[in-house]
Amino acid sequence: MADEFDDLNFNEVDEEGNIIHSDRPSDQDEKKEKEDDYEKYCYLCRRPESTAGRLIHMPNDIYVCQDCMQKTFDGINGGSLQFIDMSNFDMSRFSNMGMPHSQRVKKKAEKQKAQEPELTMENIPAPHKIKEMLDDYVIGQDYAKKVISVAVYNHYKRVITNTMDDIEIDKSNMLMIGPTGSGKTYLVKTLARLLNVPLAITDATSLTEAGYIGDDVESVISKLLAAADNDVERAERGIVFIDEIDKIAKKRNTNSRDVSGESVQQGLLKLLEGSDVEVPVGASSKNAMVPLTTVNTRNILFICGGAFPELEEIIKNRLLKTSTMGFGAELKDKYDEDEDLLGEVTMEDLREFGMIPEFIGRLPIIFTLKHLDKDALVQILKEPKNAILKQYQKLLALDEVDLEFDDSALEAIAEQALEKKTGARALRAIIEKFMLDIMYQIPRDDSIGRVTINRDYIEGKGVPIIEMRGVEVPALEGKN
Repeated sequence: MADEFDDLNFNEVDEEGNIIHSDRPSDQDEKKEKEDDYEKYCYLCRRPESTAGRLIHMPNDIYVCQDCMQKTFDGINGGSLQFIDMSNFDMSRFSNMGMPHSQRVKKKAEKQKAQEPELTMENIPAPHKIKEMLDDYVIGQDYAKKVISVAVYNHYKRVITNTMDDIEIDKSNMLMIGPTGSGKTYLVKTLARLLNVPLAITDATSLTEAGYIGDDVESVISKLLAAADNDVERAERGIVFIDEIDKIAKKRNTNSRDVSGESVQQGLLKLLEGSDVEVPVGASSKNAMVPLTTVNTRNILFICGGAFPELEEIIKNRLLKTSTMGFGAELKDKYDEDEDLLGEVTMEDLREFGMIPEFIGRLPIIFTLKHLDKDALVQILKEPKNAILKQYQKLLALDEVDLEFDDSALEAIAEQALEKKTGARALRAIIEKFMLDIMYQIPRDDSIGRVTINRDYIEGKGVPIIEMRGVEVPALEGKN
């Protein structure tokens, strides 16, 4: 009965009962569907279809991208491949030389992108609006947030209007100086989430002079192009943040070529000023198999940031130059306890640090971030929208457990973070350490309803307070 049903619904048979057509998926069809789940690769340059574009299907399941096919034709027409006798060329020899199964990559699911509105003078957020959005995520650094808000606002007014009464407005690239853990990178990352513009964050430590191992300066624009989904027009209106810019300072006391210091600064000059740059598409370096496109950097805003270690010593030496012997002399330790000494930085200090004058001149806006004190660290713990404590409270809420912190516990965490001298970065490491046992023990007991962290537990002198569902008990099981 089942066979008759199968024949009736899926197969067409002739008078003799032979199957003419079947609606059942054959093994070949199933195999083809599985093959379609994986990306096809160019046989010559080995780039996937998502990167190289539509591939040309040749006999024996060989795929070649249009770039490689064009280069092959150019080579044949130019005479460089005339030694190949194409009449006796046997493609069957390459039938088993495709992409190995272990190297194939499955296609990514396509994501539906929300249509981003075009920036106009009407919908550009005003500086105070940008600062209000940053205040929800970044604690303190009011001056830095004000500077970056005004610079971004003026940048996009300049991009949209282009010219105003034939007066061309220069772009205002920025140099951000601040101690480690003060929020330089986090400030820019937050700005990237709030603005619907392409923003690329790159690191200057891997940049080298053209021709040496490392990334060329054009890779900075290549990352921005990738952030704009390879849309050159959108990339030319984007923002680039180059972190660790102090790592490309001129090397001192060296007799070898400075390929990762002064040479990189010179290579970045044309990008900061504004010029047409050829950048690789889908790669960080230029080679014969990667297509190139031209990007104009005239309307790209560059923000450079760095900790600049030892810059405080340079500033201190400059401020103490007037010291002399006698009653009018200044004490040598006058500025040792000044945590905001970076705010006194000048162009001359940066030149002595190792930044060339041409590079500094293309970064007209220079501002500093302050050290984070204890009160600021406590605010960072609990006030931002994605504060660290809120993240842990959400994790335990999934287990139907409330997590509370005493004010004394927050102060103890901030005090330990100050001792590490790594700014806000130390907070996460401290919390991970004392939350380990709590996160381990909570799932073992469904009767736990609330956990309260106190100062004694942070300092290793006690245990947190546990409230069972309906019953209060003094402490959690001791740490192992």
